[in-house]
Formats: sequence, C-alpha cells, structure tokens
Amino acid sequence: IQKLCHRVASSTLLDDRRDAVRALKALSKKYRLEVGVQAMEHLIHVLQTDRSDSEIIGYALDTLYNVISNDLEEEEQEENLPKQVDDLGSQFTEIFIKQQENVTLLLTLVEEFDFHVRWPGVKLLTSLLKQQGPQVQQIILVSPMGVSRLMDLLADSREVIRNDGVLLLQQLTKSNAAIQKIVAFENAFERLLDIITEEGNSDGGIVVEDCLLLIQNLLKNNNSNQNFFKEGSYIQRMKPWFEVGDDNCGWSAQKVTNLHLMLQLVRVLVSPTNPPGATSSCQKAMFHCGLLQQLCTINTVSEVIRGCQMNQDYFASVNAPSNPPRPAIVVLLMSMVNERQPFVLRCAVLYCFHLIYLDFNCLLISYICCWFCGLLASHWCLLVLLVATGNSVSAGQLLCGGLFSTDSLSNWCAAVALAHALQENATLKEQLLRVQLATSIGNPPVSLLQQCTNILSQGSKVQTRVGLLMLLCTWLSNCSIAVTHFLHNPANIPFLTGQIAENLGEEEQLVQGLCALLLGISIYYNDNSLEDYRKEKLKQLIEKRIGRENFIEKLGFISKHELYSRAAQKPQPSFSSPDHMMFDHEFTKLVKELEGVISKAIYKSSEEDKKEEEVKKTLEQHDNIVTHYKKVIREQDQELEELKQRISTLTSQNEQLQATVTQQVSQIQQHKDQYNLLKVQLGKDNQHHNSHSDTFQMNGIQTEEVSKLKEELEEWKSNHEVLQGQLREKDSLIEKLKSSQLEVGTTEQSSQTSKSGGLELSNDLHKELEMLRSQILLQSAEISKLQMENQKLQVMVPVTKLQLILCLWCNLGWGFSCCQSEVKALSEEKESLKQHLDSSRSTVAILQDEKSKLQQELAESKKEQDDLLVLLADQDQKLSALKMKLKDLGVPVEDEDDIESGDQGDEDEDGDEDEQD
Repeated sequence: IQKLCHRVASSTLLDDRRDAVRALKALSKKYRLEVGVQAMEHLIHVLQTDRSDSEIIGYALDTLYNVISNDLEEEEQEENLPKQVDDLGSQFTEIFIKQQENVTLLLTLVEEFDFHVRWPGVKLLTSLLKQQGPQVQQIILVSPMGVSRLMDLLADSREVIRNDGVLLLQQLTKSNAAIQKIVAFENAFERLLDIITEEGNSDGGIVVEDCLLLIQNLLKNNNSNQNFFKEGSYIQRMKPWFEVGDDNCGWSAQKVTNLHLMLQLVRVLVSPTNPPGATSSCQKAMFHCGLLQQLCTINTVSEVIRGCQMNQDYFASVNAPSNPPRPAIVVLLMSMVNERQPFVLRCAVLYCFHLIYLDFNCLLISYICCWFCGLLASHWCLLVLLVATGNSVSAGQLLCGGLFSTDSLSNWCAAVALAHALQENATLKEQLLRVQLATSIGNPPVSLLQQCTNILSQGSKVQTRVGLLMLLCTWLSNCSIAVTHFLHNPANIPFLTGQIAENLGEEEQLVQGLCALLLGISIYYNDNSLEDYRKEKLKQLIEKRIGRENFIEKLGFISKHELYSRAAQKPQPSFSSPDHMMFDHEFTKLVKELEGVISKAIYKSSEEDKKEEEVKKTLEQHDNIVTHYKKVIREQDQELEELKQRISTLTSQNEQLQATVTQQVSQIQQHKDQYNLLKVQLGKDNQHHNSHSDTFQMNGIQTEEVSKLKEELEEWKSNHEVLQGQLREKDSLIEKLKSSQLEVGTTEQSSQTSKSGGLELSNDLHKELEMLRSQILLQSAEISKLQMENQKLQVMVPVTKLQLILCLWCNLGWGFSCCQSEVKALSEEKESLKQHLDSSRSTVAILQDEKSKLQQELAESKKEQDDLLVLLADQDQKLSALKMKLKDLGVPVEDEDDIESGDQGDEDEDGDEDEQD
C-alpha cells in the first residue's frame, strides 16, 4: 500500500498512476484502515489534478467510497466489528470534510455525465451524509448551486444513477428545513410523483419506497412544503395510489410496504402537530378529490376525519360492503370488541372512535343516543351479545356487549369508547341514566350505571375494573344528577371506602387510586340532595375509615403510575401489549384537572363548606343574572344582526330600484330623442314631397299628357260647335225650300207655261236636298262619335286626377302613418315608464321610511345594551368584592376564564341538546 501510494504521488505517466489507483481500490475493502490512512491525501490530489481522465477519477472515487462507507460485505461483518466500523467511517469522513473544498470538488464531479465518474461520486457523497450529515449538509448549503446540482440526478435517464440520487436526497434532506424547502421548490414533488407513477404506484419496487421516504422527509414537520404540496394539487395525484383492485391473489411484501408508506404520507399531511388551518385545508382537499373514499386503514381515516365536520358526516354515512350493509362504525366496533381480532386493529378502532367525537360532532353524538336500540324510549332492553346472527346489531348493543363481556380488553375498549362519547356532554350523561338493562330473561331490569358498579363489586380483572372506573369518573364529573343516582345505591360508597382502605398489592394500587378519584368526584359534585350522603357526612366517613392523608396518598397513585405518564404523552394509543392498556389520553387530562380540587375539598371544614355553599349560591345567582343578561345581549345581538341584514337587504333593494329608475329615465330620454328626430324627419319628408309632386306617376299617365288631352278636347268642342252652326244653317235652308215647294203647288194651275221650267228646277233642288241630307247624316254620325269620345274623355280626366291625388297621398300617408304608429307606441311606452317611475318612487319612499324606523330601533337597542353593560359592570364589581372576601377566608375561587369556559360549555351543551331535539 505504501509503494502504491508512492507511485501515485511520484509517477509522471498517467497510466502508472491509474494502475496504482486501481490496485489501491482492490485492496481498500480488505485493508480499509491502511488504505484510508496512507492513501486518502493522494486520492484527493488525483481528483484535483487528473480530472481529464475519467477512468482514474472513477477508481479514486470507488477507493474513497470503500474506505469511508460502512456498507461492508456480509462475509466481512463479524459480531465484534460494528461499533469499530462505525467509528472508522465517521473518522475518515471527518478527515475528508475537514477541507470544505473536497466536498465542493465532489459536487463538481457529480455534475459530470460520464457514468464511471457520476455514479461513484453519488455513492461517496451519500456515504459522507450518512456519517456526518449535519456538517456535510451545511457545506452543501453554502456551496453555490449545491442543492440544484444534486436535483439534476432525478432527471438522469440511467435508472441506477437516478435511484441512487433518490437515496442521496434522502440523506441530504434529513432534519434540515432549509434544504427541504430548496429541494421542494426545485420541483422535487413533480419528479418524484412521476417516478412513482412510472414504476407502477403501489405495485412498484423498492424505488417507489425510496421516493415515498424522500417525500416524507420533505413534508414532515415542514408547514411551508405541506402548503406547497397542497397548492400544487399533488394531493389529487395520490388518489391512484389506493386503487388496489379487488384481486384476491395476495400482496407482495414490497406492495404492503409501499402502501404503508403511502398511508403514512397521508397522515403526515393531516397530523395533529400541524397548524389547524393547514390540516383542515388538506382534509377538505382529500375529501373533494375522492381520496377519503379510497382510504382503507383505520388510523389514516381517523386522522383525516379528526375535527373536520364534513369528513365526519361523510364517515357516518359510509356503509360497509357486508350483507346486509352495516354502518362502517358498527363494523369497526365489532372488530374492537371481538377478542379474536389483532390487538393493533382494536387499538386503531378505539383511536378512530375517539377522533369521531373530538370537537363535539353533534350529528354523531345525537346518533349514539339512538344506538342503544331505543333504550330511552322503552327504558329497558334485553342485552343481546351478538347471538342472533340474522338480526341487525347496533353500535349501542356492541358497546354494551363489549362492556359486559368476559374479555377484559373488550371491557376496557368499550368503556373508554363510551367515555369518549360522554366527555363534556351533560345531555348524554343525563339521558344514559334512564337506560335500563336486563341481563337475563325474567330478572328485573337494572340501570346501566348500576350494572357497571355491580361488575366492579364482583372482583373482575384489573383491566376491566380500570376501564369501568374511568367510565364512571367521566360520567359523574360535572354532572350532579349522575352523582345523585350513583349515591342512591347504598352499596356503592361502602365498596369504594373498602377498596381504598385496604392495603393491597402493587397491581391493585391503580384500582385504589381510581376508587379514590370516583369518591372524590362524588363529594366535589355532590348537590346535597340526599341527606345520608351529604358532603360533610362523606368527608367524615373518609376521615374515620380511610384517613385524609391515606386518601390523598391513594389518589396520588394514579398520576405516579408509569402507564399514566405514557398515556399522557400523545392521543394515539401505542401499547406494547394488551396488559399495558390501562389509561386513555383524554382521561389523563381529567385526572390532572380534578386531582387538585378534590384534595382541597377533602380538607375543607363544615363551616368552610357552608361559606363555600353560600358563595356558590351567590355566584350561581350572579351567574344566573349574568347568564340572563348574556342571553338578553345575545338575543339583542341576534336582533341587531337581523336588523342589519334587513337594512343591508333593503339598501341593496333600494340601490337596485334606483339603478332601475335611472335606467328607465335614460331609456325615456332616448325615446324622446328618437321621437323628436322622427318628427323632424317627417317635416322634411312633407316638404320634399310637396316640392317634387310633379315627378310622381300614376298608371303610366303624366300631367303633360293630361294637358294635351284637354287641348284636344277643346278643339273637338270648337269643331262640334262649328258643325252645329252649319247644321242649323242647312235646316233653315230646308225649311225655306219646303215653304217654296208649297207655294209652287198652289200656283201650278195658273201657270201652265212655266211647268217644264219648274220641273227641272225641282229636280235640281231634290238632288241638292239629297246631298245635303247625306252630308247631314255623315256630320251627325261624326258628331255622335265626337260626343261619345267627349264623354269618355270627360270620365277619364277626373279619374286620372283622382288617381294622381291618391298616389301622392299614399306616398305621403304611408310614411306619415308609420311615423304616427311609432309615435303612438313611444307615447304608450312613455306613459308606462312614467307609471313605473311613480311606483318606484313610492317604493323608495316606503323603504326610506322603513330604514329610518330601523335606524331608530337600532339606536334604542344600542341604548338598552349600554344600560345592560353598566349593570353588568356593577355586578362585576360586586363579584370582585365577594371573591376578595372568599380569598381572605382561604376559599379557592375560580377565575373568570374558568367561569367563561364553563358558560361556553353550557352554551355548547344547549346547542347540542337543541340539535338532538
């Protein structure tokens, strides 16, 4: 090894140095100490100077990995070596990182793409982080782009480098929030989820397991990364993980491991240690994306529904796929009270039941009242211990069956489950007092409370008695009616005093402490309604039979017990064996609250008790007054809120009406403008038609043709008159000829000589007469023809005039009628808008009157509230004076915060009772 180191340091040829480094690599596994001590400095020098040769760099990195890593071969792992090996690797790592430049050099080499350099570099850096994690993390954190360089490993196409890169990031992100944030914001979630999907989700190999472990490192106790994971919608990508199918071929060990890690990842997002707002948002996201519906493990479901009303309601509605279908909580309780079920499963069911009732789920609390098979309505029932398989079984029957079964673990689980339902629920405590049970046919029924005390007195197992005592302590605490019912049985107090007074073994000391706690609760919450069991008499009984000091000592056994300390640490049950299942986390809170006040109550004298009673009565009266005024104030606040809501509603309605009125006014103005515009356009059209009337046509006849026809008509009239004159002349001539012919007949006899001459003249006249007649006939025919044409023209001329006038009127009247119809429509719309405007104004006036009345009522309410506040201030001063007097008398007085919390509890109980009703 020494010679090889000398050759590495002194050889000038690269081949010689490469061979020497190869030989050192071969020796490094067997002679790890010698190679590490002698060759580390030379190997680091090779990394610095021979970076151009990837082969020698790879040999040097492998040699350093063999020296520093503790992952030895199986044949080399002997029984006496592990501690020495761990120390050796840590020492060599410390030497290597002493010079921070070595880690920076290694980060540079990891960036190389060459497989023979990058892979051994990743392995060496992972080994350094395993040995000296915080120191190496700090060096990488201050190196420029140190974390970003390593994130590139997830994108390497070579799976072996990518997978080893996941292992490197696991070591890098351990317990370092700064690096976790950088890795998350370098898109690590996206890349890791892609790898998980590529590998087949839960069916994938160990690569999926490594990715899930890395995601857990990034999310656990890191609120910033959890918020980034939720806002990046990565919760939705978790849903396919739990789509496991219905195959019955069995799951491999790797698949079980993967699913277990996936469920742990879900629980990390909804862990009780996270901020409430972050947990609530993750719960809602899991519900909306359907992840809750696919979860199949009880603890994970418990965390997802814890304190989330919506998820609790959904879980209450889920039915198990059984025949017949049963509610999921019933199926879970069947597993819890079944002694054949695994212990871990029964613990998980109990934790789920506890988280269902966390934050007072009113729906489920009222549901439990119905679980006892209508016990409250019938006041008794026959307890059926799951004998009739064909009948449906309720959760109440299961709890009763588990409470009174022969299995001590079932007794304990059922008692604690019922105590969770009763915790801080006075209504259910009082209602369960009326539940009657018949343990066998023919026997009279006994109360559930009495049955619990009967089992206590029968000397059952310690685990059973512890569970029942925890149930009774929870039931009787802060419930005077339950204390009265408990004291009404004359056997209960002697049993408790007998248990406390005896000197029993170490196992029984826990039972003695719980009996002392139950007896102290019976004194502290006693309302002195039973004469034989008043507070003073019970304290005298303790002093005579037990002794005050002995009682306080036995009471202290509870908080001093080791199992009590374990249960007080975290809410989820984590017991190594069923025998260690003694205390519940919520019960430890009750013990811590009551132990001090019970110790003080035991030492108080009768006079102090009387004074305390008087003070309590005064305080109760004052509390009643305060409660009354608080109720009045709440009612007034509620009325004020209603009035404010009403005012806001009316204001919004007023604003809407004002907007409607404004809109309608603008529409009216628009219609007015349109009306005026149409009116102006109509006037212009009239002028246009009047100025261009000569251009209109009617049936093809123009005005020029009409004038021509008139002229022709006048000509024909003149011609007709001329022919009429000629006709009259011819008629006068004919009359003359006729008269002359008569004169010729009379003178025919006297003038014989002139006979021949007269005949010739007569013939000529006849001829001329015939010619004139024919001419007259022609002229008459022509005159009649002209008269007919004249009549036709006289008829035609008025018709053409009428048609022309109608044409002009139609062209003008059509436009005017259109304008008139539109104007009429606008006028009608204007009238309707005016009516709507008037109604809106009247509505606005009414609303303003109501608003003024409401404001006046609001002012009166404020004035009355101020008076009440003044009265409350006076009462507070009186209360302070009374408290000072009590403190002077040595009486412990509850603080105002306790009183307010009590008031708040009363209010919550009232709200629960109302919802149940």
